[in-house]
Amino acid sequence: MSSKNGVSNRLSGRITIKYLAVAAALIIVIAGISIYTTWQNPSKPESSTTTTTTITKDIEGRVTLSGAFALYPLAVVWGEEFHKLHPNVKMDVSAGGAGKGMTDTLNGFADIGMISREIDPTEIAKGAYPIAVAKDAVVATINSNNPVLNDILRKGITKEIFIGIFINGTIKTWGEAVGRPDIKDAIHVYTRSDSAGAADAWAKYLGKKQENLKGIGVSADPGLLAAVQQDPLGIGYNNINYAFENKTGLPVRGITIVPFDVNSNGKVDANEDINTQANTTQSIKNGSFPNPPAKVNYFVTKGNPTGITKEFIKWALTDGLRFVEENGYILMSQETISEMLKNIG
Repeated sequence: MSSKNGVSNRLSGRITIKYLAVAAALIIVIAGISIYTTWQNPSKPESSTTTTTTITKDIEGRVTLSGAFALYPLAVVWGEEFHKLHPNVKMDVSAGGAGKGMTDTLNGFADIGMISREIDPTEIAKGAYPIAVAKDAVVATINSNNPVLNDILRKGITKEIFIGIFINGTIKTWGEAVGRPDIKDAIHVYTRSDSAGAADAWAKYLGKKQENLKGIGVSADPGLLAAVQQDPLGIGYNNINYAFENKTGLPVRGITIVPFDVNSNGKVDANEDINTQANTTQSIKNGSFPNPPAKVNYFVTKGNPTGITKEFIKWALTDGLRFVEENGYILMSQETISEMLKNIG
């Protein structure tokens, strides 16, 4: 009997331990379910001391910009910086000339047109909504191996001479351009073949329209620049952000910037010296640079901008302004900026 009782007691003990273990496991499982339920439903805390975190989604979508080569470098920087702030917004920036930018925008192929000329009333009638964003200018460019380079740098070129080269075609040699009849080298004139803000501004400076400019047609700012770089007798014109190296502030290799003899006194005065980017931008700021070809650049939307497009433009005209001058452009006046912000709401 004692043997049976011993076995019975041991079994009873084992059963008791087993049930206690099962009970403990059940308690752990129930507690785990409770913790899991609380984590999955943070809006229903166990006690008043539980804290919650609200997650707000960032803006997302896509903004497309098309148009002027003049604005392209700045728009790329703005797009990259805005994307850093809003990683869910894709920025698509492409250059193809101001004319393409306007067409793409009015036809709904782009959210923003980059336009480096004044907006025509007929374009506004079709829904174009212009927003001034920055200033720049167009300069005449020649090859650094030009046969009368020193004469040009000393004397500059007057508007009348530019008209004879680009409009009338009456000045055909570099000797005629600087008053040296012994120099017979022919002037090779290059102009833009695409509808461009740079061509519009240059033609307006000469009192005409782009279609009145003579020369071999070359597409795009980089293309026109390359044509002059490769031709010692060439002359063209470029937006300043293509004529100058932004890092050094000096003309791009192989190119010399033609100084304007604004007062026609036969020499380059201190305020007419535009051989560096800094000198050129300062000349534009103080008004000694001819206007045109100094000009305002615009973002254009079809109708008032809305949604992400509006947010991007507002950012460009506020926090984004710090990138304007460091990328070779000139800031708009604070009055103009305030007006633009007020207009877009």
